[in-house]
Amino acid sequence: MNAIYRIAVIAATMFALASLAACKGNDASPATQSDHSQDDGHDHGEQPASASTDRVAIPASVRSNLGISFIKVERRQIEQTLRVPGRFEYLPTARREYRTAVPGRVELLAEQFQRVKAGDVLYRIDSPAWREMQQQLAHAESQIQRLDARLTTFDPLFAAHELHEQSLHESVAVWNERVEQLRIVREAGGGRIDEFAQARAAVASNRAELASVQEKKAELHADRQQTEADLRAARAQSSYLLDSASAIVSIGREQLAATVKTAQGTQPGWAAIDSIEVIATEAGVVETLGLTNGSWADEKSPVMTVVQPDRLRFRASGLQSDLGVLRDGLSARIVPPTPTAVGRAVPLQHTMGGTLTLGLGGDPNDRTLELFVAPDNLLPWARPGVSAQLEILTDATASPVLAIPLAAIQRDGLLPVIFRRDPANPNEAIRMEADLGKDDGRWVALLSGVRDGDEVVLDGAFQLMLATSGSIQKGGHFHTDGTFHDGED
Repeated sequence: MNAIYRIAVIAATMFALASLAACKGNDASPATQSDHSQDDGHDHGEQPASASTDRVAIPASVRSNLGISFIKVERRQIEQTLRVPGRFEYLPTARREYRTAVPGRVELLAEQFQRVKAGDVLYRIDSPAWREMQQQLAHAESQIQRLDARLTTFDPLFAAHELHEQSLHESVAVWNERVEQLRIVREAGGGRIDEFAQARAAVASNRAELASVQEKKAELHADRQQTEADLRAARAQSSYLLDSASAIVSIGREQLAATVKTAQGTQPGWAAIDSIEVIATEAGVVETLGLTNGSWADEKSPVMTVVQPDRLRFRASGLQSDLGVLRDGLSARIVPPTPTAVGRAVPLQHTMGGTLTLGLGGDPNDRTLELFVAPDNLLPWARPGVSAQLEILTDATASPVLAIPLAAIQRDGLLPVIFRRDPANPNEAIRMEADLGKDDGRWVALLSGVRDGDEVVLDGAFQLMLATSGSIQKGGHFHTDGTFHDGED
């Protein structure tokens, strides 16, 4: 409303001044006019007054008061430019959710909208389930130690069995030799029968004991194999438990298994963890908090969401009727929605380039097609949910033409008007009838009257049109207070 009110006041002032038969300076004598030109309060600038009647003086003070801005004439492929609306959104990989791996009480260590770096602690969980995991790891560790200790006893047992078996073999050999000697003596008619029988009984007893030792040796081999199998199983279980613990606490298994020094002495890393600290895996900004501080969280409860603000893309909606010219890889440009160069809006020169990617499907009801562009250079005004426009160049080989924004075109009745800044005098604007060509909804081709490097008035062109409407032949200039004055002086 302030802008509308200001325009209305300026317009009323200009028309009131234009309706006067003459200003005080025109009625005065030359000497009086000379004195008036020095102290009438007008800001004429340092440039001499132009003899052309379609010029308007716009010194720096007037440009500031009226908010006048300029834009250079550009060469564009107007006819080959397709313009569609859209908005910015996060890439699917820009958002990371942090959830509880185990139930427990959560202590938040990061605030919403806080910037975090990779490795920063986001929150802490005090979980009974983690202590149960530590108990399982302790049991697996003790079982491995017990089986390791048992496995070390087999070598001395095997050595003792080998000595026992060897002595029995020797004993059997001695008694066999004794039996053979007694048999020879007996065949010669000598010897005692009971002595021969005792020798044979000793051979049988030693052979029986040798068999028992060999049987125990086989059982010992089987027992060692069983112990080795149990040890492999215990180590595998410990490894799986370490993997699970690593996933819960987000610490590598090597670090969990490493020995650390604590107040209780040396112990594995997993035994020294009292509470689980969840760290940020990537830098970003905390977007949402799923829990209040100190609340109890169940397994897989959402706690925090961290986003990477620079991972954005632009999603636009194109018409299915344009599928004949739309294809992947076309050059595209994201432009601000407001065609202005002053004020609080994003200047129209702040654009972002990229490459077009067509969506996989369309909307049969709206007859639209999703279009995506990932900006090559991300500007600060690009934020999720911010609307903008997408300029798609369908044919890069076409010759560009001179063009200006449609916002720079003013209508004086049915006559299109532009104000070209005088290249020789930046404090003057030249009113021209616009020789317009085709437009793309935002930019329009100028067929004549301008050349490369020229500037035209963008913001403030409406006030200049009001000031010059119906008095083009008289020309004029603005006062320092923003009001318009007919004539050159």
